[in-house]
Amino acid sequence: EVLLVESGGGSAQAGGSLRLACQASGFSFGGSDVGWYRQAPGNECEKVSTLTNGGSPYYSDSVKGRFTISQDNAKNTVYLLMNNLAPDDTAVYYCAADWRLVTPATKKHPCYLHSRAYWGNGTLVTIST
Repeated sequence: EVLLVESGGGSAQAGGSLRLACQASGFSFGGSDVGWYRQAPGNECEKVSTLTNGGSPYYSDSVKGRFTISQDNAKNTVYLLMNNLAPDDTAVYYCAADWRLVTPATKKHPCYLHSRAYWGNGTLVTIST
């Protein structure tokens, strides 16, 4: 069974930093495409940052210059370092890996339209002014 478990969420003040981690079991991040997504209250799921195997990282315009995605294959963990946080960053953050067309199983996830094979259950980030 593949499990992706996010950690590192919590509350912070605007301008602060948090580092999210996503550890996988039953699956190796090495050689895989990985990503971070988020869903703010009342909003659709948004792609935040992705890292493709051998490619350059992608960042959405809203986080570019503030967030950094990285991967430690020895620990089978993907990270999202978030600096200069703002209240608009408040959301549930999900990590994801690999690609798969939407299936009844993946359709249960709030971000299923992004066609990822594996999703974590999310970690809540709350930023206050």
